[in-house]
Amino acid sequence: MFKLLRKLYNWTLSWVHTKYGLLALFLLAFVESSFFPVPPDLLLIALAISRPKRSFKYALLCSIGSVLGGIFGYFIGYGFYDLIGAKIISALNYEHYFDIVGNYYRENAFLAVFTAALTPIPYKVFTIAAGFWKINLFTFILASIIGRSLRFFLVSTLIYLYGARIKNFIEKYFNLLTIIFMILLIGGFLIIKYLV
Repeated sequence: MFKLLRKLYNWTLSWVHTKYGLLALFLLAFVESSFFPVPPDLLLIALAISRPKRSFKYALLCSIGSVLGGIFGYFIGYGFYDLIGAKIISALNYEHYFDIVGNYYRENAFLAVFTAALTPIPYKVFTIAAGFWKINLFTFILASIIGRSLRFFLVSTLIYLYGARIKNFIEKYFNLLTIIFMILLIGGFLIIKYLV
């Protein structure tokens, strides 16, 4: 598993040294918010490490792409759930979580979107569900902007402050960081399942 993730990490880093790095970051942030399973954080980190002084520009681009992708996911759920949304949720095995998210939206839609936007909880489930359960679009966009921006600007701030040391840390502890990320991801699912 670690070899496959390392290859994905190296492939992601390869975009840094091309003229398409920014476009790749924007597109990855966009599609991850609505249907793609790989988060944009890895490419954001790679780009920011390559040019720490541009970290905040990368965070802004990633935030914009992610929020726009979230809005796209919202409209998939709102108007095209049967045609597209249900297939995305099924392909990612999120059916059970989809209904739970609907209950969470009835309690506090803003907090639900904000939490998913900020944490490793799969944001795409929340974007499609937000449209399907027809939560207020303004609430959805505001929570997405705040949550996604906090997440990506936090990453970029750390890289801006610590630069290459972060890269060395990631390289040295890649396997451990992968395990921690997976624990956080699974923890996000458990939060959805047991606390929502």
